[in-house]
Amino acid sequence: MMKSVKFYSWIPWIIVFLAFGATALDFLDRQVLSVSIIKIKEEISISAIDYGFISTGFLVGYALMFTISGILIDRYGSRAGLAASVGVWSLANGLHGIAGSVMHFGFFRFLLGVGEGGAFPGAIKAVVEWVPKKRQALANGIAIGGAAIGAAIAPPLCIYLFRFTGWRGVFYVTTAAGFLWILIWLLVSRKKYNKKAEQEKSEDQAFPIEKKKLNLSKLMKVKETWIFILMRFLFDPVLYFYMFWIPKYLNETRGNNIDQIGKLFWIPFLAMGVSNMIGGWLSDVLFIKKGSINYARKMIMGVSALMTVPAFFMEKMPSTAWVIAIMALVFFAHGLWITNYITSISDTFGKSATSSVVGMSGTAGAISAVVLNPLIGLIVTKFSYEPVWWCAGLLYMMSFIVFMIFIPKLKLLKAYA
Repeated sequence: MMKSVKFYSWIPWIIVFLAFGATALDFLDRQVLSVSIIKIKEEISISAIDYGFISTGFLVGYALMFTISGILIDRYGSRAGLAASVGVWSLANGLHGIAGSVMHFGFFRFLLGVGEGGAFPGAIKAVVEWVPKKRQALANGIAIGGAAIGAAIAPPLCIYLFRFTGWRGVFYVTTAAGFLWILIWLLVSRKKYNKKAEQEKSEDQAFPIEKKKLNLSKLMKVKETWIFILMRFLFDPVLYFYMFWIPKYLNETRGNNIDQIGKLFWIPFLAMGVSNMIGGWLSDVLFIKKGSINYARKMIMGVSALMTVPAFFMEKMPSTAWVIAIMALVFFAHGLWITNYITSISDTFGKSATSSVVGMSGTAGAISAVVLNPLIGLIVTKFSYEPVWWCAGLLYMMSFIVFMIFIPKLKLLKAYA
């Protein structure tokens, strides 16, 4: 019997790497417009304020569905949740290829945001469903690390495909990849494999099998829920700024053409993808060595918050090479940070409510970015990028201070144990 159970021991890690693939597609599809906009502007008139409007369309859809997706995925599981999420955003991504106006792009970005709202709640749900507790930080790092790798691939991939397909064809190619992922995911994540994985986790005694149902009204009365929401409200707009505005910044302020951007912009995202995994691995090592989840997660997050401070000085950098070097540092810091932030949520809320809290916090971050994104367009147009860089250098530290003050001891809440 044990042999039959152990035969399935590799399935959870295939699930983790498929979650990696989903978050990679999430950020790849999200970044295609950020890179393609330089070519699109040659055909369609889009100002900085128009671009802020288009980006806000994505954020509105994302904000609406992040919480809803998290709740639905907690109820129905990661298999159906991730398949539906990838399907919706892949279709929306393909529609970008037929866009002919600012309004078209705004609406299709809204649909893309609706679909992508389920990516991270689904990926994290897959980890807590399939992976033992002592390996969850590493698994989370791998699962969400796909986002950075997808974003790193986007610039060179888009520029390569431009030569053969034009900017419209890039959207069609990346859409096809999304539907191929769905087929593989549905084949691998079948119930019979899930049952074997649950049986093995139970025998290993590393991860209790939880049967609790989500009670949303009680969840909203828990202090920790609101602290995680507030934290993401503070730091999430920084990453949205990096994703949506840096290619334009390098082009318009630093004078880099699209080929130069394609050769450089992948570097910070690769740094983030690597640090997602390193952050999870280090956190697990500290947890095993010190026997304290609180110490492991907060040590990594405190160091990473300090590492984002150099963004404050970005506008003073003498060259594009320096800009990319500091961006690589702060992206590396974000990778360490976000892996341990999300793992801290699963440490606190367990299997029954993690996706819901991840979803609600993601909505808070997107709402914050919805408010700030058009404002960034106005600030950049009337002044410069410098005030935005100041905020980028301070907000992670502010979020960490909130974490330390209001959740002094990180632990699994009794209601979700």
